[in-house]
Amino acid sequence: MADGNGPGRITLSGLALGAILLILIVVSLWLFIAQPYWFPTLASIHGADIDSVFMAVLVVTGIAFVAVQGLLGYFVARYGSRGTEKAAYWHDNPKAEAFLLITTAIILTVLVFMGQRVWASIYFTEPDPNALIIQITAEQFQWSFHYSGPDKTFGRTEIRFMSDTNNIGLDKDDPAAKDDVFSLGQMHLPVNRPIRVRLRSKDVIHSFFLPNLRVKQDAVPGMGIEVGFTPTKTGNFEIACAELCGLGHYKMKAFLTIESEQDFNKWLDENSVAKQQ
Repeated sequence: MADGNGPGRITLSGLALGAILLILIVVSLWLFIAQPYWFPTLASIHGADIDSVFMAVLVVTGIAFVAVQGLLGYFVARYGSRGTEKAAYWHDNPKAEAFLLITTAIILTVLVFMGQRVWASIYFTEPDPNALIIQITAEQFQWSFHYSGPDKTFGRTEIRFMSDTNNIGLDKDDPAAKDDVFSLGQMHLPVNRPIRVRLRSKDVIHSFFLPNLRVKQDAVPGMGIEVGFTPTKTGNFEIACAELCGLGHYKMKAFLTIESEQDFNKWLDENSVAKQQ
């Protein structure tokens, strides 16, 4: 049918390519339905909204993928040529083009507003006054975590106090720092309590990534960036750097423990600056 006349013919190469496309569609649908490789276990409140937007985008693009690849497989299998025919030409179809353009625009607009709603709920809402505030400092190639302790006042930090074991320069003689907790590579959080982290970087751009909590935020030198979330599941999780930050990027990870409020308070008390001196 390459010349526009006649029904075309079925060729072996066309059938083979059509079969490959069919296999691709079937495997893709199986991966989507069975989900053998999927997101890690959800452990935060806002993460459910992020997953729902991702699922909506995946469904829309999946339908388009199946339709396009299915039609492509059908046509290459059904209409073959000997390689000597001339292709037929027909003029454009304004109605079809307008329908496809408007439909695509509506779908993309809906998806954008869905994502914007979730984004706004994370970044443009008033922080919970009862949120636990944690200051996180990133550097090549480790994470530092600073808790204010029961007095909710962070101890003074100065460059002159910085050392290999005191990356943030915490003045341990400051009265406000006595109940502070400073931790390298270990982050503890109480379950079901709002959290607010303040991210800073000492050198290059890093990215604070909690896969299970659906949290990913860059730490930029010279900026203090805040992001909030609420953990909902106890357990041990990985903290990764999702930004290529140098030759040692592969080892820039830390570990998160989400536990009960009682266990968290016990950990704070046992690891306060006063008890580490």
